[in-house]
Amino acid sequence: MDRGSESRVVVTGIGALTPLGIGVKESWDALLRGKSGIRRITAFDPSGLRTQIAGEVLDFRPEDFMDRRSAKRFDRSIAFAIAASRMALEDAGLRVTPDVGVIIGNSLGGVNTIEENASLMYSGHEKRISAFFIPGMISSMASSLVAIELGMKGPNFVINGACASGALAIGCGYRLVREGALRAMLVGGTEAGICRLMYCGYNSLRGTSTRNHEPERASRPFDRDRDGFVPAEGAGMLLLEGLSDALDRGATIYAELVGFGNSCDAYHFTAPDPEGDGARRCMEAALVDAGLEPSEVDYINAHGTSTPLNDLVETKAIKAVFGKHSYKLMVSSNKSMIGHTVGAAGAIEAIFSVLTLREGMVPPTINYENPDPECDLDYVPQRARKADVRVVLSNSFGFGGINASLVFKKFES
Repeated sequence: MDRGSESRVVVTGIGALTPLGIGVKESWDALLRGKSGIRRITAFDPSGLRTQIAGEVLDFRPEDFMDRRSAKRFDRSIAFAIAASRMALEDAGLRVTPDVGVIIGNSLGGVNTIEENASLMYSGHEKRISAFFIPGMISSMASSLVAIELGMKGPNFVINGACASGALAIGCGYRLVREGALRAMLVGGTEAGICRLMYCGYNSLRGTSTRNHEPERASRPFDRDRDGFVPAEGAGMLLLEGLSDALDRGATIYAELVGFGNSCDAYHFTAPDPEGDGARRCMEAALVDAGLEPSEVDYINAHGTSTPLNDLVETKAIKAVFGKHSYKLMVSSNKSMIGHTVGAAGAIEAIFSVLTLREGMVPPTINYENPDPECDLDYVPQRARKADVRVVLSNSFGFGGINASLVFKKFES
């Protein structure tokens, strides 16, 4: 399609649940204070497990966002999606019409529902397996039930791109709105995988932090002493609209979404390409899509998982794309405070990216205490920084070498 016939796409509504709080404001304020949402697991007894900490969404009451019967029936990840979607639509003040669609990123599906019902089967209680087991475990039910609850009849699907899922959902929605196929899309990600089954799997992968004695200091992206990621849960949803529609209804505009890139390492099922080739190509594609030069980017909201290899590879890829400008960039990782929310990560971090543009505050990377000689960029250590940020690139990289990058720009009419 001729670029001239495409619409500008803006973010007009945001909603989130994170380990830092229920709602965007509570989460954002805590993020800027450098508060950690990592603590010992409360969802189950983690005694004996290699990793016993997580970023949990505490005090979440699904019945605050849906009727009590629905709240009891469906997986926690679905409840998160509905809650964040309601927040985003309320924030946008949009009246839902049939031509609004939903795309949600999710990686683990209804893993809590799977664990609960498998336990019934293996304990000899097959007849007690819920009639909502199948719907509750299917990852696509997250977007379907958001649509049912909110009356959204446009395109509807879930994207599973591992840890890049949320960013991929945003990118797909962006293209649909930009090309004029729809006037608005509700996009984002949800994940709720804090359960024993997942943690037994993490034990086997040996990719998670074992700093159980000091949870708040466990997630330490780019730090020399990082020892693995911290699993977390949450959801983030954004409303994307064509600029003309947003202006016509007097919507609040948080930022403009101007670029999306996607690539695959084609290297390994869990490890990234050690030279960062896929991540490099992904960032370059997003900048080309945005029509921007690398020197125009001010801040990178990094994938920054706190694993030894991922942080090193991302740093290499940034240097390959930005060259000398790498050392002028601000780079930080939200995961230092909220942990890794897997399929929701790209969406939650996208929300924090648009708030960075709107408020001129760059969130810090906490726990960055011992510099790694090979990770030598400006990671905004310990404290948030006031800055005139005009362009943000947000990275999400997942298992299987799936990469997604989003480019947001400060809105100017």
